[in-house]
Amino acid sequence: MIPLRIEAAAVEPVGVPDLRAYLRFESDAGADEDGLLQALISAARASLEIETRRILIPGRYRIALSAWPPDGQVPLPLSPLVALLRAGFAQASGGVTDLAAGLVRLGPDPGEAPSLRIDPAVPDPAGRMILIEVAAGYGGDGPPLPEPLRLAILRLAAARYEHRGDEPDAARTDAAELAAPFRRMRL
Repeated sequence: MIPLRIEAAAVEPVGVPDLRAYLRFESDAGADEDGLLQALISAARASLEIETRRILIPGRYRIALSAWPPDGQVPLPLSPLVALLRAGFAQASGGVTDLAAGLVRLGPDPGEAPSLRIDPAVPDPAGRMILIEVAAGYGGDGPPLPEPLRLAILRLAAARYEHRGDEPDAARTDAAELAAPFRRMRL
């Protein structure tokens, strides 16, 4: 089961003006590099998402299952898990038949152990694909982005701007230290 991002926020958690201020650019100096700064912010956010195993921008994800799990729990690699948006069975015509409310619900700890709980009364899929859509990520309807992660994005993007190709990624350690308390561990 691999969650597919079907919708994502168009806005990064750190804006170009924030990075320009962090880099101490004059108000109009370097405006021709705003495209580069935006790309560095996106790359820094993506790096920290990998480092922390958390989603730093809100998004909508689709999960497809061929059968219900026998233990009634579907662990998800999406943290923080914000809401269950839809659960149902895919029809041959391409439509989805929604399940009754409450048959699929969020697990008890959507931040550290995101999962879905399946009620034993849920109908058998009978060969149909199970489709589940969830909202996950910081911002939007989810929890606000923790300040250390916002600062890590700024520092990593700034370091990549300052050291464009002239030395190894010196700020990686600093950003990793800021992100460490938020990292979800796996066994």
